[in-house]
Amino acid sequence: MRCVIARFPFELTKSGVLESMKGIKPEQVMGESVIIGRRHYPVKQVGQVITRQDRRDFSADEVRRAMTKLGFTCRALPKAVPVGILGPLRQASAMLGTPLSV
Repeated sequence: MRCVIARFPFELTKSGVLESMKGIKPEQVMGESVIIGRRHYPVKQVGQVITRQDRRDFSADEVRRAMTKLGFTCRALPKAVPVGILGPLRQASAMLGTPLSV
């Protein structure tokens, strides 16, 4: 499949991506990720390996779109918990009228 990443065309296949990522240790996922095999890789790491370009040259969206078209599962950023929501212990304590001190 032809994909354009960082203004350069690439002919990518699912088997080619699997072969490229074989033996690559996944970095810690801090944002969007791609599941390749049974491993979760950061999108930017996958883009760097398959394009051999610097991570600053392309966006995570470009790589995520290409991986999705190839049939890989992509995960978005985890949603942050709103600050105003109390945990179960703090909520029970507030209901009793004795809020916990932080």
